[in-house]
Amino acid sequence: RTGYLIQLGKVPVIWKSKLQTLIAVSTMEAEYVSLSMCMRELIPLRRLLKEVQGVLKFKSSVSSAASALFEDNQGAVTLANAPKMTPRYKHIAIPYHYFCEEVKKKEVEVKHISTDKQLADLLTKGLVEAKFEGLHDRLMG
Repeated sequence: RTGYLIQLGKVPVIWKSKLQTLIAVSTMEAEYVSLSMCMRELIPLRRLLKEVQGVLKFKSSVSSAASALFEDNQGAVTLANAPKMTPRYKHIAIPYHYFCEEVKKKEVEVKHISTDKQLADLLTKGLVEAKFEGLHDRLMG
């Protein structure tokens, strides 16, 4: 399953959980595809918020700070931050790399997060009760 959660401040505004249509060769590839799906929601949301901010003339960190995207797979984080075509990555389809330009422009920052703290796991995995409760409490404040 692929899942992501986009928060504005600490409030969830977009979330999704679905089966991936792509057959991934590795966990890194599956996570990278998930990153790409999340970026397809995040990038237009950032643009919309910047436009609204300009029209309504209010201050927000959206225009000045990069959006942080947390990923628990180190290989996917490395590829997102420094995309290089190597034999290990060349099979990943080009459409999944489109967000790298946003990373280069520092609009989005892909960071590693421990699997224990990954909130999107609530949407994609069957979790033991203690882990589910912990992530749920972090999400709901």
